Amino acid sequence: MRVSEPLHPSVTAAVAAARDPRTSAEHWAAIEARVAREWPRLERLFLEVYGEGERTRSELAALAHQLVVSAQERPADLRAVDVAREADPAWFTSHRMLGGVCYVDRYAGDLEGLRRHIPYLRELGLTYLHLMPLFEAPAENSDGGYAVSSYRRVNPALGTMEQLTALAAELRENGISLVLDFIFNHTSDEHEWARRALAGEREYEDYYWVFPDREMPDAYERTVREIFPDDHPGSFVPMPDSPDGSRTGRWIWATFHSFQWDLNYANPAVFRAMAGEMLFLANKGVDVLRMDAVAFIWKQLGTACESLPQAHLLIQAFNAALRIAAPGVLFKSEAIVHPDEVVQYISPDECQISYNPLQMALIWSSLATREANLLQQALERRHALPPGTAWVNYVRSHDDIGWTFADEDAAELGIDGFQHRRFLNAFYVDRFPGSFARGVPFQDNPRTGDCRISGTTASLAGLEARDPGAVDRILLAHSIVLSTGGIPLLYLGDEVGQLNDYSYRDQPGLAEDSRWVNRPWYPAQAYANRLVPSTAAGRVFRGLRHLLEVRRRTPELAGGTLVPFDAHNRHVVGYQRPGELDGVPTTVLCLASFADEPQAVEPLTLSGMPAEAEDLLTGATVDLRAGLVLRPHGFVWLRVRHAA
Repeated sequence: MRVSEPLHPSVTAAVAAARDPRTSAEHWAAIEARVAREWPRLERLFLEVYGEGERTRSELAALAHQLVVSAQERPADLRAVDVAREADPAWFTSHRMLGGVCYVDRYAGDLEGLRRHIPYLRELGLTYLHLMPLFEAPAENSDGGYAVSSYRRVNPALGTMEQLTALAAELRENGISLVLDFIFNHTSDEHEWARRALAGEREYEDYYWVFPDREMPDAYERTVREIFPDDHPGSFVPMPDSPDGSRTGRWIWATFHSFQWDLNYANPAVFRAMAGEMLFLANKGVDVLRMDAVAFIWKQLGTACESLPQAHLLIQAFNAALRIAAPGVLFKSEAIVHPDEVVQYISPDECQISYNPLQMALIWSSLATREANLLQQALERRHALPPGTAWVNYVRSHDDIGWTFADEDAAELGIDGFQHRRFLNAFYVDRFPGSFARGVPFQDNPRTGDCRISGTTASLAGLEARDPGAVDRILLAHSIVLSTGGIPLLYLGDEVGQLNDYSYRDQPGLAEDSRWVNRPWYPAQAYANRLVPSTAAGRVFRGLRHLLEVRRRTPELAGGTLVPFDAHNRHVVGYQRPGELDGVPTTVLCLASFADEPQAVEPLTLSGMPAEAEDLLTGATVDLRAGLVLRPHGFVWLRVRHAA
């Protein structure tokens, strides 16, 4: 091979041995080029994590063989996608990108049912569809599918891997990228690896964090936090009895639920095994892998075991592996941690896109307080990302809402972070006078004061309470995620104002997890009413569809460049999206009011802008010299043209 850096002899031999004589010379040359470009980075990362040694070298050689085999097995249509995306690496930053997310069973019954929804998804303008975990998982409670029992078998109730592969192809033909979760921090206790570990097979015990007694678990738990205290205290749970009925006395690490066993990435064989699962999914047509629980994958005694340097090195190594075997696939980071830590996972060499939990949380904070100060501050100092990356902006997800703002940011504005979270928790579960929200508490912990919020967008915004401002709040929240750059993400059904579904309380395995309240079944009546203007569903759908149409024809809203704009009004958030049309520099000025009364933006505040603007949402010409008045929960997208 001709490479820029010489390969270790064991790797050279492994790559040569992996060549399939049926692989064309052109395809093999492309693989060689990617190995030459990416392998040195992958090897450096691997050695930094695991150190030099015979075992590390053996695992690296096996990994090289695995990557080259997978690259040769990649279907021709997906190789064509790889080529196109390598030629246009910013493809996901377009203003035409729009994401949707759903549970297959709840939205469509099964994979075949979902295929029948593709015409609607295309009509809505989706270019990205995230299907919530759909692989084999424990019956009843599987943490919404995040306890994976197999990465290669679809839940039989939803369909087969062949049907998933066909769905991915049909979505791709309709311009929609498929997004799936890569749950790589843990498996379920029913996964084959877990079963073999339970049976006492040493190789698979080493895939997990297993200890013979409480000595080491107690040592680790002195510095790690509880994630799901309602499920179990601390981070370790007793390992079940062996299959022969003998008591093991062992303890196993389970950061989340007791049936989700953390993988031991200190064992390099685990990295290689999970790389194999990742590449299997990539070759089935997955375009984006949501990297679940990225902050937790590396453990180190005496630390919080979150966001450690090795976690970043491992994700970068997975990234390099993808660049060799499936370079068109992206990573999406799921890191619900301190804002300073969230951004550390985002780069072209790590996760190219990431959820924006801070913006989401502060939209809800602003709706409750009617003040935009925390959100404005976040746009000023925490919105910018490295080139070649993008936020995934969302009003709400399948999960709960946690108040992830930084206490130090709040303190600068005279806000006590702890007390503000207590207010928000009370407000959004209707325990505060005058609240319009109808949320449900999740993991309410009276001992620590911690709590998160479950609920659909419509129920949290007041539609369930029949508050007259509900529809305007829903559209206001979406106007921000649609105009701040990156990929906006809709939880399907929210576009027709779906409400909380309390039926989960009567379902075995779900009743203890209030997040199911915001994972409703397909709201058939709301969809039937979406074209009826007199209904709430019709008002939400018509308003949101208009925003989507305007966004698709507004190129300034592409990418992530955002210039904050101080509206000199504490109720109004403001920002500018610079661009150009026909060679003329332009700016789209976005202003949004969270107040319940009309709010003025004074002429002096707008005096630095050109005199006239085009209101993109109404088509009207606006005289900025006269200032602006925003109606309650109102917003504007104003395009101005600058002198050349």
